[in-house]
Amino acid sequence: MKLMVWSGLLVAVAVGVGAWWSRDVQAAVPARLYDTPLYPNGGDKTNWNAYKGKVLLIVNVASKCGYTSQYEGLESLYRTYKDKGLVVMGFPSNDFLMQEPGTDDEIATFCRTQYDVTFPLFKKSRVRGKEANPVFVYLTNKEKNPDFAGNISWNFNKFLVNRQGQVVARFGSGVTPQDASLIRAIEQALAAK
Repeated sequence: MKLMVWSGLLVAVAVGVGAWWSRDVQAAVPARLYDTPLYPNGGDKTNWNAYKGKVLLIVNVASKCGYTSQYEGLESLYRTYKDKGLVVMGFPSNDFLMQEPGTDDEIATFCRTQYDVTFPLFKKSRVRGKEANPVFVYLTNKEKNPDFAGNISWNFNKFLVNRQGQVVARFGSGVTPQDASLIRAIEQALAAK
């Protein structure tokens, strides 16, 4: 009898943990990237009009991460390619070991003073789970982006989006902004019309 009670309790715990663990796939999926809302850091909700027809490098960022120095490389990419149509978009997130604890104002000040960031930053948001930013829900969805889907693994994951709003490449945290494969993908996306 005790064994049955313990077995039942273990099953209940396993089901509960399974439900908690799978929370990353439960957010609603937007039909298109351009259907997702944007919340600029320091601004009100906006749309994608300023970004349509551009090549986008969408990155989940954090100020207290081992990869934080990638801000410098991201800014360099932005300055090098912005006149050709590249926009780097930084989405701060505190999802990984609380490595982005600051407020939106603190994040903007940090990026500006430490890395001279001029590329667009957005309000701090989740990048996984039920409360994930719809931008990342779309980017990581298997039906919308089968070749590049899957949960965000850590800070500084990078999604390259072509001028038509389609994901054309994804790079992990360990791929620096100066990596030849990332630069080649950006240049190919910029060259395509």
